[in-house]
Amino acid sequence: MGDGRRVAQLEYSEFQAAMLDEEKRRRKAAKIVAVLGHFLGRDENVLEGLTVADIGCSAGFIADELAAAGARRTFGVDIDVPGLRKAAGRFGGRVEFVCADGTALPFPDRSIDVLVFNHIYEHVVDPDAIMAEMRRVLTDDGVLYLGLGNRLGVMEPHYGLPFLSYLPPALADRYVRLSGRADSYYERYRTRRGLRRMARGLRVWDYTFPVLATPAAFAGSELFPGAVGRAAESVLSRLPRAVLRGLLPVVPTYLWVATKSTRRPAGAALPQPPDPVPPL
Repeated sequence: MGDGRRVAQLEYSEFQAAMLDEEKRRRKAAKIVAVLGHFLGRDENVLEGLTVADIGCSAGFIADELAAAGARRTFGVDIDVPGLRKAAGRFGGRVEFVCADGTALPFPDRSIDVLVFNHIYEHVVDPDAIMAEMRRVLTDDGVLYLGLGNRLGVMEPHYGLPFLSYLPPALADRYVRLSGRADSYYERYRTRRGLRRMARGLRVWDYTFPVLATPAAFAGSELFPGAVGRAAESVLSRLPRAVLRGLLPVVPTYLWVATKSTRRPAGAALPQPPDPVPPL
C-alpha cells in the first residue's frame, strides 16, 4: 500500500542528474533491448511490429532506443513535466510522450505488447497499484521488463551509502542527513520476497545471472567494467546453479521479464540460462 507520508516525486529529472546522463541511459536501454530480444527470440529489429511503453521515461532516452529497436508505436509515460518537455523536444517525432500517473495509465485493456519499468518502483508511492495497471494494459501474450533494486543490496545506488536501504525510514533519514547528501531518504526498496509478491499474478523469468555471466550478449559490460568484469564473467559463468541461487537474496539488482502467459525465453542457449522465479 502507499505510504501516506510520501508524495509523488514530481520533476525528478530536475534534481537527479543521472536521468539526463544520455550515454548512461542509452547503455541501460541497450541492455533492456538485448534482454527483450533474447526472451522474444529476436536478434534484429527486436520490437518490430510491437506497441511499447516505457513507464517512468523521464527525459526519454530509453524510450527513444525502444523506438529505434523497431517498435510500431512507442509511448513514454511519466509525471516529470520538465523531463517530458525535454523528451518531446528531442524525440517527439518517433515517441509519443504522455504525462500520466502509473496508477492510471491512459491505455485500453490489453493494448500494450511490451512494457518497461526500469528502476522506478522504489520512487513511487504505490508500486503495487502501478503493477496492477501494467497487468491490465499488457496484452495476453505481452512481456514486461522489470529492473528492480533489492533492499538487501549493500551499497545504496542513489546516495552511495552502505546499508542505507536496510534501515527503517527515520534512521535512513538521519543517515543521509548526517552524510550531507540529502535532507531525507525518499526511496523505499523491497527484498526479493517482497518483489516476488509485487509481481504476483505474472510468470517471471530471472535474467540477472544470464546478464552478469555473459555481459557481452546483453550490452551489460557497464555492470562490472574492465578486469573486474572479465573476472566476474569467468566465475559466474562456471558457478553451479545452486550456488548462484544462494546468492539471490543479496544481489543488488534483479533483471526480470514477466508475462501473463506461459511464454518462455526463446533465445539461444546461455552458460547461465534464465530461471523461472517461483510465485508467492
